[in-house]
Amino acid sequence: MELSFGTDGIRGRAFDELDEVVAHALGRAANRAMSGGVERAGSARWVVGRDTRESGQPLAAALTAGLRAGGADVVDLGVVPTPVVAFAAELLERAGAMVSASHNPWHDNGVKLFAAGGTKLSDAEQSAVVRCLDNLGLTHGDRPSAAEIARRLEVNPSTASAAPSGATAHVLDAYEASLREAIDKRTLDGVHLVVDGANGASASLAPALLRRLGAQVTALFCEPDGRNINDGCGSVSPGALRAAVLDVGADMGLAFDGDGDRLIGVDSDGQIIDGDRQMALFAVDLAERGLLAGNTLVVTVMSNLGLRRAMAEAGIELVETAVGDRAVLEALDAGGHRLGGEQSGHVVFRHEATTGDGVRSAVHLVDLVARGGRSVVSAAMQSAPQVLVNVPTEIGSLDAETHRAIDEVVAAAGSDARVLVRPSGTEPMIRVMVEATTERDAADLADRLVELVRSVGAD
Repeated sequence: MELSFGTDGIRGRAFDELDEVVAHALGRAANRAMSGGVERAGSARWVVGRDTRESGQPLAAALTAGLRAGGADVVDLGVVPTPVVAFAAELLERAGAMVSASHNPWHDNGVKLFAAGGTKLSDAEQSAVVRCLDNLGLTHGDRPSAAEIARRLEVNPSTASAAPSGATAHVLDAYEASLREAIDKRTLDGVHLVVDGANGASASLAPALLRRLGAQVTALFCEPDGRNINDGCGSVSPGALRAAVLDVGADMGLAFDGDGDRLIGVDSDGQIIDGDRQMALFAVDLAERGLLAGNTLVVTVMSNLGLRRAMAEAGIELVETAVGDRAVLEALDAGGHRLGGEQSGHVVFRHEATTGDGVRSAVHLVDLVARGGRSVVSAAMQSAPQVLVNVPTEIGSLDAETHRAIDEVVAAAGSDARVLVRPSGTEPMIRVMVEATTERDAADLADRLVELVRSVGAD
């Protein structure tokens, strides 16, 4: 079996592509790679978290067992959002691992790894982990069976994930304190929020934390059962949140994804506040307060033309990266910038955090609107008509002939159209994005491109 890193860690079907054997080997390999290629007692220190999938506990247990088999000291945080794992890695000066498949369905799972200090792994570090996996024999079939791993976990409970320790409370207290500092210790008193926890890692933490900050909270999809994560809810499906905001007359709705590193908002009029609109709001607000380093915002190629126009009007420069919050983080660090993100809802306040953080974005967004009034959301930017289509496929990538055919279709559409066709880094799909002057033009162009992609997958 071959394992590789996508745009956001390793991901696959739980107990098929990613089982306890793989998780155990990944733990050993990650510890060895982070320890200079050797395994020895105390060779590395780790924090491990997971989301609410039913596969999370056994996979986290196997991963932790693998880390400890290589001599690592592991702190189990239990069910926490991915950004809390990254925060803990920085706070405790440890490497980090999060067992999650983010916005994927419940039957998938994955592992995200963080270097000591909470930053995502570089290409070189990812390659080192894969090499260590290969050296352990995982990709060559010379590996223990699932029964053997289960037996090891059963006879030696110390290798399994123990109940979350007191370290978890310490981390969560420090995390909440950092959010209070981020908004200069202002409160959210008098604000009514509907919070969609996606039945995921933020389902317990987010409503409670926002209430302690002073908000009135109506909780939605905050009752995980192991299989309802991201199921018709959360940042990928904000329709129910929008309806609830309008129904109860809330000031704002907040939707997280399964592992809590994304946020999609809904304003009091039911308007969706995606990552682009959040960045437009945050960038202008920071610039007006003299806090936007270099007067620059980092975005990906997926960001809407409307965001680009709004930033040009505000005199804010853009740095564009490939898709993925890791690419955004690399550009932020390379340029010393403070703010960047993705249309999907990953937003990084780099002077505060090492990765995208849905709860942090939520606190900033609610605070900004409380200070500036509800009208600031609609005034932030005017989105260009955009169509996004995910085409299920197993082909992985497009061949040169298909790229030429796509280029011909785009050229015929003229200079007013913007197109991006790319393989997903997290799912077996080709993503098609089209922007045009009208919704009809965007839809027609997207239909032609989707037909091209599907014709390749049918061959």
